[in-house]
Amino acid sequence: MDDPRPASLVRAEHDDPRVVGAVRRYVAELDARFPGGFAVVEADLVDPGGHYVLALDGERVLGVGGVRALPGTDGAPSAEVKRMWVDPSARGTGLGRRLLAALEELAVDLGHRRVLLDTNLVLGEAVALYERAGYDRVERYNDNPYAQAFFAKDLTGQAGTWPKRPLWKSW
Repeated sequence: MDDPRPASLVRAEHDDPRVVGAVRRYVAELDARFPGGFAVVEADLVDPGGHYVLALDGERVLGVGGVRALPGTDGAPSAEVKRMWVDPSARGTGLGRRLLAALEELAVDLGHRRVLLDTNLVLGEAVALYERAGYDRVERYNDNPYAQAFFAKDLTGQAGTWPKRPLWKSW
């Protein structure tokens, strides 16, 4: 990224054209990187019940991620991080870490106390990010055919330690 200013992180609805466009870019990248490709039907592109965060440099979308409720996970109010992606031009700037923290904060704001996510091992940079962010590997919790690694993080201790102004507003 040429501009050293940090991207702003803003919450967005599932049908925001910027969310849909960024998720399409994410899907295209996965399709190119996965040995067997990556396919998703249009109806599953974004979750209508999901809540999204966009990383913006002015009007330019540099990243996206979503949080959705995940029922049936051992009684803890849990959310799942989905469709998290950072534009290649912004990788290595800390944006992925900031976006993940904003998604965790969003999950807490929505009443969740734990967050889960899955990824493919081809995405080594994502695996490293989740491990650095304190995620633990867990057993498979879904039937996603592309997922090879599964992670969880307890968020109960984080809610009281965050600034009064939400982090996503300050970035």
